[in-house]
Amino acid sequence: MQKQLKNLKVKWIPILVFTLFGFALNAQQTVTGKVTSASDGMSLPGVNIVVKGTTQGASTDLDGMYSINVPSQESILVFSYLGFTTQEIAVGSRTEINVALADDAAQLNEIVVVGYGSRKKSDLTGAVSSVNSKELTAFPLLDASQALQGRAAGVVVQSNNGGEPGAPINIQIRGNTSIGASSNPLIVVDGFVGAVFPQPADIASMEILKDASATAIYGSRGANGVVLVTTKKGSKGKLTVEINSNYSTQNTTNELDLLNADQFAAYQTTLNSGYTQGDANTDWQDLLYRNGSTQNHQFSFSGGSEKVNFYASTNYFKQEGVIVNSEFERISFLANVDAEVTDKLKLGMNLFGSRGNQDGVPTQSTGQTANGGGDDVVSLTFRFAPDLGIKDENGNNTINSVGDNVDNPYAIATEGVNSTKNDNFRANLYADYEILEGLSFKTTFGYSTRNQNFGLFRPSTLIVTAGGGTGGSATIQNLKNTNILSENYLTYNREVGKGDLTLLAGYSYQKNTTETFSAGAQGFTSDSFSFSNLGSGAVQLIPTSSFSETEIQSQFGRINFDWDDKYLFTATVRRDGSSNFAKNEKYAIFPSGAIGWKISNEEFMQGIEQISNLKLRASYGVTGNQGIAPYGSLATFGSVFTPINGQTVINVTPGQVANPDLKWESSYQTNIGLDIGLLDNRISLSLDYYNIDTKDLIIADTSQPQYLGFLNPASLRNVGEINNRGFEINLNTRNISNENFTWTTDFNWSTNKNEFVTLLNGEDIFQDASPGYFNIDRTHVLREGESVGVFWGYEYQGVYQGGDLPAGTGLLPGAEAGDQLFTDLDGDGEITPGDDQKIIGDPTPNWTFGITNNFTYKNFDLNIFFQGSQGGDIMNLTAVQLFNGDSNATTDILNSWTPTNTDTNIPRARLRGKEISSRFVEDGSYIRLKNIAIGYNLPLELVEKIGLDGVRVSISAQNLLTITDYSGLDPEVNFLGSGGSGNQNTFNGFDFGNYPTVKSFNFAVNLRF
Repeated sequence: MQKQLKNLKVKWIPILVFTLFGFALNAQQTVTGKVTSASDGMSLPGVNIVVKGTTQGASTDLDGMYSINVPSQESILVFSYLGFTTQEIAVGSRTEINVALADDAAQLNEIVVVGYGSRKKSDLTGAVSSVNSKELTAFPLLDASQALQGRAAGVVVQSNNGGEPGAPINIQIRGNTSIGASSNPLIVVDGFVGAVFPQPADIASMEILKDASATAIYGSRGANGVVLVTTKKGSKGKLTVEINSNYSTQNTTNELDLLNADQFAAYQTTLNSGYTQGDANTDWQDLLYRNGSTQNHQFSFSGGSEKVNFYASTNYFKQEGVIVNSEFERISFLANVDAEVTDKLKLGMNLFGSRGNQDGVPTQSTGQTANGGGDDVVSLTFRFAPDLGIKDENGNNTINSVGDNVDNPYAIATEGVNSTKNDNFRANLYADYEILEGLSFKTTFGYSTRNQNFGLFRPSTLIVTAGGGTGGSATIQNLKNTNILSENYLTYNREVGKGDLTLLAGYSYQKNTTETFSAGAQGFTSDSFSFSNLGSGAVQLIPTSSFSETEIQSQFGRINFDWDDKYLFTATVRRDGSSNFAKNEKYAIFPSGAIGWKISNEEFMQGIEQISNLKLRASYGVTGNQGIAPYGSLATFGSVFTPINGQTVINVTPGQVANPDLKWESSYQTNIGLDIGLLDNRISLSLDYYNIDTKDLIIADTSQPQYLGFLNPASLRNVGEINNRGFEINLNTRNISNENFTWTTDFNWSTNKNEFVTLLNGEDIFQDASPGYFNIDRTHVLREGESVGVFWGYEYQGVYQGGDLPAGTGLLPGAEAGDQLFTDLDGDGEITPGDDQKIIGDPTPNWTFGITNNFTYKNFDLNIFFQGSQGGDIMNLTAVQLFNGDSNATTDILNSWTPTNTDTNIPRARLRGKEISSRFVEDGSYIRLKNIAIGYNLPLELVEKIGLDGVRVSISAQNLLTITDYSGLDPEVNFLGSGGSGNQNTFNGFDFGNYPTVKSFNFAVNLRF
């Protein structure tokens, strides 16, 4: 009997095991669904979904869809997403759970990063604009800073050299606040001050701090605004892998209508009856320009456990420019790791590295030109004789038959070498320890290094630009920069009655060192070595080297107080000490204060349901600018090489005059703002007025007599004041929102008016932005009561028809019928430089704007982005060159004045000087379709069949349409002008020799695993 029972038990054991296993299988269930925003119905990609109490998780795809296995019906799913209220939902017996995350409150409680901390958007008292990751990835971007263009009021972004591959980007916030120091904002990436932008796909958000309340925490570096970049982090849940690939084709947005060979020969014959026409008919634009392309590939993975999360990515980017032999290639990586070591201690690490190779061509903006700028490829493409080919009858490169003696542009572009290699590395470590409840201490240590190697080679085949048959020339320049940053600060949070108090106090130390070396040679026996064998050159140029070091020590503090969620107060102070300034002026204090009133939270507003948010803000503070070269306050010495009795003797001579009182530029800023939310924040409006007085402008005083023997007779002085003021509007609307269709609009509009209040001794400061071969010395003037960088020249009155001069007009010496007629300002009957020149244009726009419309229909989305400006003059220096007779010209010259064609505004064809006049000043207003993109997210049920979490494809176009009256290549003229002499902060609106802007068509695919 016992044996039978034993056998029975053995038989039932496997049955029992399989039964229990079956119950377990039944307990496991798969839940799918879609996560959307409760306010507008838009799908939310990247929402984190975790089974509560476990590490089992998933995330939504690009269409907001998700799928997750749960262990039992008692499981609870936790849905979390930055800026939205976290929801916990019991699964029960459901297999489909659709979630609408509440974002009405989230819009006001959205966390915004500020210096050394973060605040709820509703508690901000300063002027802060934000760009999120969705805006960063809506369109293909060559550089993350381009995402700021047209998307934040008061922010202007332009390439320093048009569409050149790898060209740096120039950013200006609320106007030009300096003429002798940098006007670029401070860039802070994950807390590292002065970092380079990471790749757009790696960025979670960017905040633009604009007023003193927001920027004073950065003290002497906050006058030009601050851009805070936060990169992506990992989150608890399953490993997420993303692959993004983008490919685009590019071409020029515009070309000039130039004379062909026959037209050119006829034109030159009117100037020189002995001109002999060449036997070619070359379209140099067609020869130099090509279809460019870009490819951008990003691979990232992220995830985390209860204690550790991580995000890592690698990126490969390559751009082939629209000018032959110009390209840029870069590979980069980013890694973020955050660990909760204990309940009180958190550790983190951020690593970034990149290697970039740029091959370019000489342009005015790069400064890599010879012959006084005469060999810049872009302008030479326009002015080189079209009746010449690439080679002459002897097989040598052709040299221009008129005007400046220079090689043809195709030879310069394809045979010369302009190579720049950049290596960047940044490491940032932090430890965050909670000392007591509400009191924490954070310490960070960062290190960055940049190594740049530049090589310039002109082979012997370039007879002119290589140095007149010297056998070629080569130059190398090496730069090494290291940056060390250590910051330590305490943060204290406490509730005080109905109020919330946050205190911040810290110390910062930063050290920057730069080493440079350059060498060159001429007369090589072979062109094969390029710039890699300088020792083989017959003539060794004198090498140069330099070393500089700067240090900044700072103490900073901030108080934030919120009483009853109605009344806000912020006070900030920073004390900076910089080695850049004189002994007695190294330290300065930069304070600010701000108040805010949440009017909508008052009892008397509770019955007004249409107004969901109403907040008044006001701030005042002082920030500084220390963006000058090291040792600017010190007396220096330099060496000169003097030939004596046939030998070269090295002499030591004074370099620059000391200024023991040189100090910071200081900007005194006032900001008044109003935030309005209507109809449950379907309409959000922010209005800001600002006034910035920048005092103690750093200006180079050139009054030092040159006969005293100083190498640099100009000394830096604090003399002058400039004022910037303006108005900004940011409007966001949710126009239509239902299950299948949404339409939202983002609009911004801003004005900026700047003028000099005082200058050195009240005297005008003249500057020249033209290339050296133009042989003119005044294109701009700085004058009290006028905007920065207004144009200086003659006032054009049309074409002189002969006979008596119209009243108040005059001619240049030697002029006759058909020549230019100018205003005779001094009434002496003659047109002379200085006496008859005046302000003829202002490059500052009256206003700028940007508008984005976002549409979604089921799985499709459409994004359309326009931006532009109204007003703002452009000096078309290209036209100055092309109408002076010593180069090719546009076909407009065919309508020039002749005795039988007098009804024209174009003077007769003749050789003339390159006079700057109002004839060449044009309105730079434009409206541009900057981006348009159409995307499609594949349905989740289809995606899951191929083992993916999400697939998105999109097509887009950039710079597809531009509406403008400007006759030049592009109305978005860069800020650096033509690279002439003078201070380049003031060379706005100057158009000559810049790489052309490109139009691109893109295809992109995103895969999510």
